[in-house]
Amino acid sequence: MSRIGKLPVKLPSGVTLQVSDRQVSVKGPKGTLTGHLPPAVNIVVDKGEVVVQRANDEREGRSMHGLARTLIRNLVVGVSEGFSRTLEITGVGYKVEQKKEYLVFALGYSHPIYFEVPNGLSAKLDTPTKLTLSGSDRQALGAAVSKIRSLRPPEPYKGKGIKFVDETIRRKEGKSGGKK
Repeated sequence: MSRIGKLPVKLPSGVTLQVSDRQVSVKGPKGTLTGHLPPAVNIVVDKGEVVVQRANDEREGRSMHGLARTLIRNLVVGVSEGFSRTLEITGVGYKVEQKKEYLVFALGYSHPIYFEVPNGLSAKLDTPTKLTLSGSDRQALGAAVSKIRSLRPPEPYKGKGIKFVDETIRRKEGKSGGKK
C-alpha cells in the first residue's frame, strides 16, 4: 500500500472538487484548476475529504496511487493557498527589473534577457537581486522558475548566478598555486 496514496486530502472551506470523465476540477478562492486522473486509480469524496483508491493491485495501479494523491493535493493547495518560489541573483552587476509583463535580466551577457511571465503567475521584486514568483499552478510555477534559473545557473567557484534562496551551492577551491 502506498504510504502517500492512502492519506486523505482535506478540502478547506470554500474549496469544491468535482470529477467528470477522469478530469478533476478544483475551485477555490484563488481560482479554478483542472487536472487529469491517471487510469489506474479512482477517487471518493466524502465529508470534506478526498480518498484516492487503486483500481487493482497491478504494478501500474501501485505506481499511480501516490502520484494521483499528490497531484490532487497540489490542486487543492493551489486554489486555497497558492505556491511561491524565491530566487536570488548573485554576481557583480547581475540584477533583474520588471517592465510590464516582462522580467529583464542583466546577467553578464552582452545583452539583456527578456523573460515573459506566464499567465497565472505573478512576479514580485523584493530587491534588484531577489525575485519571488507565485501562482496557483505548481507545475507552471516550477517550469517558469526552472527556466529562469537556467539563464545563468550558479557556478561553483565564486557562486555567481541565479539560485533558489534555500539552495546551497557547493563551492570548489580554485587552482592550487605553485609547482612541485
